[in-house]
Amino acid sequence: MAAVLSLLMHDSFSMEIVGVAYAVASGAVTSGIGYAIWYSVMPTLKTMHAATVQLSVPIIAALGGVICLDEPLTLRLSLASLAVLGGILLVLLERKAESVPVNGSAVSSCQTNREGA
Repeated sequence: MAAVLSLLMHDSFSMEIVGVAYAVASGAVTSGIGYAIWYSVMPTLKTMHAATVQLSVPIIAALGGVICLDEPLTLRLSLASLAVLGGILLVLLERKAESVPVNGSAVSSCQTNREGA
């Protein structure tokens, strides 16, 4: 769709170096910084925590839009954010509850099931 509209609007197309520089800065540079931070923190997180924390990224982006771009904070956004954060909380609490103390050490229920078989 965007390609078709671009072809239709070709006569009014203009590109300024400042606009291109802003696009590169906002896309490449900030994404690179974000990935550098994420991959530096990643080794300190457990796999399940890392996976569930990634689910919060859309909420962070939406809140960034609300704060920085004056996007409206709607009931729909609020409820969707609460649902996602609630799901993340359930996963994190479930993983914590799965650890069952056996002989003074924490063993996951998967390990106890394998030993019992």
